[in-house]
Amino acid sequence: MTPLARTLAGFAGGWLVSRTLGLVARLQAGHASAGARKLTNRRSFTRNAALASALIVTAEITAGSIYLLWPNKTGAFGGEITVGEPSVPAPQGEPFRHTEGKFYLVHTDDGVEALYWKCVHLGCTVPWISGQQRFICPCHGSVYDYNGSRISGPAPRAMDAFPVTVNDNGSVTVNTDPNGVIVRNEYSPADAAPYPA
Repeated sequence: MTPLARTLAGFAGGWLVSRTLGLVARLQAGHASAGARKLTNRRSFTRNAALASALIVTAEITAGSIYLLWPNKTGAFGGEITVGEPSVPAPQGEPFRHTEGKFYLVHTDDGVEALYWKCVHLGCTVPWISGQQRFICPCHGSVYDYNGSRISGPAPRAMDAFPVTVNDNGSVTVNTDPNGVIVRNEYSPADAAPYPA
């Protein structure tokens, strides 16, 4: 073979091999970019899913916190409540419980009182226990007399009271505004609003 033929055959073979290797490289690059695209798509999906989950949880926590901390005025508490004459207890009679107003209406020898049913120790609701004729806090055992005086327990003072107005028709109006609560150390006859016999 002449040197010219060898040179031409080398050029032709080199060109053919380079074209073949280029085609193979292009095919592999196409597969590699598709795999890279799939990997990128999976990473993007995972990242976006994690981000969306975090945003949803944050939104739920924020909405729950706002709902929990939003002032919740229920019922008639916070305003004036009128209790009709038939519901006013007899002197030393069973206290009338007004659930919406969060108070007990009691009738002592000095008149009527509206006792705020929140314990002055830690704020638990204090029920009237008929068998013992006492208000007894179920949380820490504070005991109060019929007129709200502290008898025993960790409570530092008497039960708070709401201002009471006796109306001409025998009904009473209780102002349950939390800012107008009567804070008292012990019971005083002046705390009761005189009620006609």
